[in-house]
Amino acid sequence: MRDRLHLIEADLFTIDGLRIRPELCIHLAWYVEPSRYLTAPVNLDYLAATLKLARWLAANGCRRMVGVGTCFEYAESQEALREDSPTRPGSLYAASKLAAANVLQQFCPTASMEFAWPRLFYQYGPMEDPRRLVPTIINGVLRQQRVELTTGEQVRDFLYVADVASALVHVAESSMTGIVNIGSGQPTTVRNIAETIGEILGGTQYLGFGLRPMSAGEPMCIVADNSRLWDQTGWRPEFDLVAGLRQTVEWWKNNR
Repeated sequence: MRDRLHLIEADLFTIDGLRIRPELCIHLAWYVEPSRYLTAPVNLDYLAATLKLARWLAANGCRRMVGVGTCFEYAESQEALREDSPTRPGSLYAASKLAAANVLQQFCPTASMEFAWPRLFYQYGPMEDPRRLVPTIINGVLRQQRVELTTGEQVRDFLYVADVASALVHVAESSMTGIVNIGSGQPTTVRNIAETIGEILGGTQYLGFGLRPMSAGEPMCIVADNSRLWDQTGWRPEFDLVAGLRQTVEWWKNNR
């Protein structure tokens, strides 16, 4: 597959000079530096660039645009989140994503361009930023250092990155439009994720539950209802949580 790829480097903020006519665009570019991205003013720049990209795509004959949103667009709920669940973004990042989705759902049909907006839940896997949860736990245990964690009661929906990619491809190649959730649909706790990693590495003694306070305003439950994705594309994940974490642990062992 790689020998068939033609790489064209471009800058999202200066796309006007690009001389291509794409049939399909999967737009994933955004600022997501851990601990900073939720409140960073640059979110407004990416919102503006996304809308500009859509106009450029339409002007160059693109027939389908797939943007990438976030589960943080939804209001907090103890139930699995559906595509029609209420939205209530609690950060500039989530508000900017939701604004992009709302505008593009109105603009794209007027430009004869299909538009889909997959909302990603939690992802993990090789090459993840080491400051994020899963690599923090893995690397701490590998170093035989105490990993400071909350009590771990938060319920989350984690999906291995290869399955996230395959789900995006399924959406891109389908005729689906509008919002579509991409997640495992399987709730798990942060504690279970940490304990699974500890068991894989034989280092559960390094997990320091309760040593770190819960972040202010942190939602206790974020889980996807992914039935629309399953029903309309036939997509199924290849990796369950344990298999995905094993793959991730092996990558970090070889790339510390």
